[in-house]
Amino acid sequence: MNFRNFQVPYQIDDRYKTKVAYFSMEFAVHQPLKIYSGGLGFLSGSHLRSAYELRQNLIGIGILWKYGYYDQTRNQDQTLQVTWMEKAYSFLEDTGIKFQILIHDAPVWVKAYYLAPETFNSAPLFLLSTDLPENDYVSQTITHRLYDANVATKIAQFILLGVGGAKLVDELGFSPDRYHLNEAHGVSAAFYLLNKFKSVDMVKQHLVFTTHTPEEAGNEKHDIYLCHKMSYFCGLSIDEIRKLTGIQDDQFNHSLAALRLAHQANGVSQLHGHVSREMWGKYEGLAPIASITNAQNWRYWSDKQLYRFMEAQDEAGFDDRKKHLKKRAFEIVADQTGKLFDPGVLTIVWSRRFAGYKRADFLTQDKARFEKLLSNTRYPVQIIWAGKPYPADYPAISQFNSLVHLSKNYKNVAVLVGYELGLSKRLKQSADIWLNNPRVPREASGTSGMTAAMNGAVNFSTDDGWIPEFIDHGHNGFVVPKADYMNMSVQQQDEYDLNKIYDILENEILPLYYDRYETWRQIIQNGMRDVRFQFDSNRMAHEYYEILYK
Repeated sequence: MNFRNFQVPYQIDDRYKTKVAYFSMEFAVHQPLKIYSGGLGFLSGSHLRSAYELRQNLIGIGILWKYGYYDQTRNQDQTLQVTWMEKAYSFLEDTGIKFQILIHDAPVWVKAYYLAPETFNSAPLFLLSTDLPENDYVSQTITHRLYDANVATKIAQFILLGVGGAKLVDELGFSPDRYHLNEAHGVSAAFYLLNKFKSVDMVKQHLVFTTHTPEEAGNEKHDIYLCHKMSYFCGLSIDEIRKLTGIQDDQFNHSLAALRLAHQANGVSQLHGHVSREMWGKYEGLAPIASITNAQNWRYWSDKQLYRFMEAQDEAGFDDRKKHLKKRAFEIVADQTGKLFDPGVLTIVWSRRFAGYKRADFLTQDKARFEKLLSNTRYPVQIIWAGKPYPADYPAISQFNSLVHLSKNYKNVAVLVGYELGLSKRLKQSADIWLNNPRVPREASGTSGMTAAMNGAVNFSTDDGWIPEFIDHGHNGFVVPKADYMNMSVQQQDEYDLNKIYDILENEILPLYYDRYETWRQIIQNGMRDVRFQFDSNRMAHEYYEILYK
């Protein structure tokens, strides 16, 4: 295949003719391609699948991580061990394209690999690697680990995605109408484009930006002098960069630069769009921030059998299928932990990235109520935790490990490792309750509950991210009613949320599941119906063309 005058290799739907290059640090397209860490990758993976289903004129640009994010294994005492295993992918095609970019004022060789659409049913995806014999060892390590903890390596990764990605697009001869930055990691592409177009207006015309971070502190900032020294700004002086981005202090804020250099931006839920407009409101000259709520690919994630039984109104078949899904997932629990879970027992699952604001161990913070919940013989429960902490986030790792130690005291509590696409799907199938309890309003979108609903799990969440657009309490899920969080301390907020979660669990969810299963089944099915179209990524990919790429 000739990659020099690249065109998307299938018939494009006329509604989606605009050419788009979509830049993301991670893509979770399918389990065998381990180049993702969490929600951002799950989103971009679903986006590529929907772009393929809708026949959109879009290509993905990412990085081929030699060791992925990391492999989550266990120490002898079952606690978390971070291991780095080299990955090999025979299904990726060598494009034969090799070029150089400047990093730290020195040329670094970059090679491009290709994931063809028919491999996993996704839009064409190009992945960059510096792990080449032509490079010195330090340059080779740029594409070793996703989100490397070393600051200079991380900046080099940002340059590779932005500058390297934009240069690759030129090498392909693709000439996109829009360069879409999924998060600000690739904003160095703007400086490459400025050298190319010689016009700030032309850069803005081509650039669009999706922000995923609902608080200013969470947006990546790096020393502007270090960025400059590392060739981040493609030869522009610091004074020129200050003039161009309006950033006057010594910390270069990648998101702020992206918002100033794009002509249109979006948040990833209605609430997040609102929070973002408020958060960035004090700055001038920013792109307008619309809302395009995240979604997940229904065709990839949903259990089709469950949907068939539901549509046929075959209730016995539906219940049997859900029980089968639980039983199959519980084999993984047994294999990893030696615990035999019962498919007839209400199962609560908390599974996602471990981060402080997501409050993984929230249920355990009221010891008396936790104990009572786990020892209730009339309404028994089982709880599963899983998720990957960032490998250098020691508080999150210690939270994970303390849950492992806690689980050793209970037959009905399990903590699993290896939380990637495959396990994620199985755990969603195993869940009766998909528990999500971030501190409001810190979750931009939090899409895991969408795919849980597609597999017959009922969402139970604090009212954050996409949840206000979805949950109708007691009809298709359960939600903690919002309090006046702005006037509460963190401790008061945690106390309020935890009490409400236990009240709803004890007084509504457990009695419904055990005493009124017909109603429970109805709630599952309402959730499955409501998530089907509104939160399928085909709707989202269509909205990106309507709102962001226009």
